[in-house]
Amino acid sequence: MVVCVCNAIREKDVRAAARAGATSACQAYRAVGCQAKCGQCVPFARAIIAEERSAA
Repeated sequence: MVVCVCNAIREKDVRAAARAGATSACQAYRAVGCQAKCGQCVPFARAIIAEERSAA
């Protein structure tokens, strides 16, 4: 599933960044070499990161 249409960031990329230590959407986006543009995806990215962190 695509999380960020502006940057074509997929859910698996956000999950991998969270598992690698990203604690925020901005950190996850930086991990894949991007940054949030319009911001519509940030709440979804935060939820994915929170889910990954609680599973760890």
